[in-house]
Amino acid sequence: MSKLYFKYGAMGSSKTAQALMCKFNYEQKGFKVYLFKPKSDNRTIVDGQAVVSSRIGLKSKCNEFDCQDDFFKLCEKYDIKGEREVIIVDECQFLTKRQVNELKDISLNMPVLCYGLLTNFKTELFEGSKRLIEIADSIMEIKSICKCGRKATVNARLVDGKIATSGEEISIGADELYESMCYACYKEKLENQNKK
Repeated sequence: MSKLYFKYGAMGSSKTAQALMCKFNYEQKGFKVYLFKPKSDNRTIVDGQAVVSSRIGLKSKCNEFDCQDDFFKLCEKYDIKGEREVIIVDECQFLTKRQVNELKDISLNMPVLCYGLLTNFKTELFEGSKRLIEIADSIMEIKSICKCGRKATVNARLVDGKIATSGEEISIGADELYESMCYACYKEKLENQNKK
């Protein structure tokens, strides 16, 4: 069914793996899938081609977008018309409000599935995620756990082993830079480091 879907979770919750499995599933049923990721996520380029890659080893070539791109024009560029076609966006938190609005209109003719983080390292909504919460037809949390076993909800940025509370909103990285935590562990670690 043609809808705008938002599937979010903390870092390490298998969002990208699920996006790639969804792509495979649609392709197996004869749909053409257009996979997008932001240009700012430049961690995986293979032979000059952008690739969406999960921590468990799944990967696929993809198209890139930046905050200036218009998704209606990207649909024209890639000849996306909607007939048995699907758009999947990984790292959708980096979409702008305007781009989410465009994807909502596009979703009237084809499924659009967006996978990404809900909040940044300051526990504040990303612009794209905020707009997706406001207008997506379907919203689903992909759960992951903290080291303590509780549900992880915070994407803590670590600098020299300490939780960062200021800095640029976007800093591309994975396990070397971020740790998903429950709020209780986040608050406890933050309080302990502030005592020192």
